[in-house]
Amino acid sequence: MRIPNSEGAEPGSQVVAGPEDAGPPISILHRDARCAVVDKPSGLATHRGWDGGDDALLQRVRDAVGCYVYPVHRLDRGASGLVVFALDAGAARALALAWPDADKRYLAITRGHPPDHLVIDHPIPRAPGEDRVAARTEIWRREEFGRYALVEARLHTGRLHQIRRHLKHISCPLIGDVRYGKGEHNRIFRTEHGLHRLALHCTRITVAHPDGGELAVASPLPDDLAAAIASCRRRHAAEPIP
Repeated sequence: MRIPNSEGAEPGSQVVAGPEDAGPPISILHRDARCAVVDKPSGLATHRGWDGGDDALLQRVRDAVGCYVYPVHRLDRGASGLVVFALDAGAARALALAWPDADKRYLAITRGHPPDHLVIDHPIPRAPGEDRVAARTEIWRREEFGRYALVEARLHTGRLHQIRRHLKHISCPLIGDVRYGKGEHNRIFRTEHGLHRLALHCTRITVAHPDGGELAVASPLPDDLAAAIASCRRRHAAEPIP
């Protein structure tokens, strides 16, 4: 989905495969003269070097568009969803300036039920070993299934592992999170719901376009997350009411 004022944008989406046996391809959901927005699959690092592998989102996008690209932000390797790239230095500066006011939305599956609506204002380290800095995440509980919940999150700051850390802070860790989550519940989702990844997906980004107007792009839930949610609904709908 694109909002007007992105003249020259290419219609539809472009699927970009990685090296042989590299895993799922990426989709370029939006591209114009100044920026591109891609749908990152879970398991692919944003930058080369995070895990020592050769395959990374940045290199795939660069090769697909045929020019140097500037990542405006990043997603954890285990997460999926939208990542914005600038296609020139001026666009990179403009998007960086606009980024604090961008509307960035995520869907997640949590162990535990957060409140209907909550703003988590809790400092976290900017990077490992560094001092804590202000961090703010807004969340909404959209659905419950048994001990689990579907949660929408909006980032108001962009710290390392912010959503994951903040959900752990309120005792509602993400499913599939091997660092901040609960191994018992991660195993339940692997064995009972077929989910073998971090349950976090960037669904929507709205940000000021470098040429004026607004860039808005949405990404549907990937099949594995949608299937896990459907499995939870079936499982817990069948449970007897106490």
